[in-house]
Amino acid sequence: MTELFDPIILRQLTIPNRIWMSPMMQFSSNPTGPETGAATDWHFQHLAARALGGVGLAMVEATAINPRGRSSQYDLGLWNDQQAISHRRIIEFLHDHGTAVGIQLVHAGRKAASGRPWGGERPEEMEWDRVGPSAVPFGTIAAPKELTRAEIHALVRDFAHSARRAHMAGFDVLELHGAHGYLIHQFLSPASNHRTDEYGGALGNRLRLAVEVVDAVRQEWPDDKPLFFRVSATDWLAGDTGDERTGWTSDESVLLAKTLKDHGVDLIDVSTGGLVPDAQIPVRPGYQVGFADRIRREASIATAAVGLITEPGQAADIIASGKADAVFLARKLLRSPNWAQEASEQLGGPVRYPHQYARAFRTPVQTALSRS
Repeated sequence: MTELFDPIILRQLTIPNRIWMSPMMQFSSNPTGPETGAATDWHFQHLAARALGGVGLAMVEATAINPRGRSSQYDLGLWNDQQAISHRRIIEFLHDHGTAVGIQLVHAGRKAASGRPWGGERPEEMEWDRVGPSAVPFGTIAAPKELTRAEIHALVRDFAHSARRAHMAGFDVLELHGAHGYLIHQFLSPASNHRTDEYGGALGNRLRLAVEVVDAVRQEWPDDKPLFFRVSATDWLAGDTGDERTGWTSDESVLLAKTLKDHGVDLIDVSTGGLVPDAQIPVRPGYQVGFADRIRREASIATAAVGLITEPGQAADIIASGKADAVFLARKLLRSPNWAQEASEQLGGPVRYPHQYARAFRTPVQTALSRS
């Protein structure tokens, strides 16, 4: 059961264990001025605390490739060099304490300008026009403008430029967000993509944007660094549930994973849902693990499982049974930043902590987080 604490090598990167911090949006960047979209002290403490708590990989939240791709004015961005530079202090600190660092790139598409999820705060200046594959709204949000081919090509370039900045900042891992109803997912799913050109209709056409983004990003992202892709393995519509509406299916996710592997993706981060607001999702502990297992087996690619993974034994079993190569924890790590250390002590794995905290543990320093 201690495989959870084994290192994993992806390209030239060694990640010290399989307990990873999922990208979780904090809505804590400056909304205006020269520091718009830059990382702040909030992001520093948010990531540093989980690194000191023993996670092997910490992922920076969904970070917009351009201003109109943000969910809110408070989102992180990576469309200019100053934003990239703002992450260096965080990256250096996490590296000094033995944790790999990744960042997730996103364009929110028809979910853009939807505001922060607290406080009922929605001033006029938070609103801007949305874009998507088709003029199909998400819930009660105003319908997006259908993207032209030229605009699609420009967005692909924006992803590539952000990837270059991610490397410049010093990130170890890059993840493309193709899940949760954001732009790439909107192109994948027939529920939101009603196009009749080469970007819509047949599966190969709906995959086109994802493949073009991966190819463009791989031109900018070094060969020795791993590239992840987060997928919603199902929309929880027809094909995977009794819902009669057409949507993205688990069968298509396997085909997508096979295709992306051939284009340089190293790991599929497997989530579900987010494309429609009223999908009937059978939420329970580990409810998405089966999708990660299937993609891993049928596409022969590394996967990470996410979704109500909260108990050490549960996480260890996922890795030991070969259902996924790593587990991403999200809300549980917000509640318990030291979950990885607690899991190590409970299951008998190597405990990772900084020298400064050694007196808080029963055993001598087994794996110091500090490189010094």
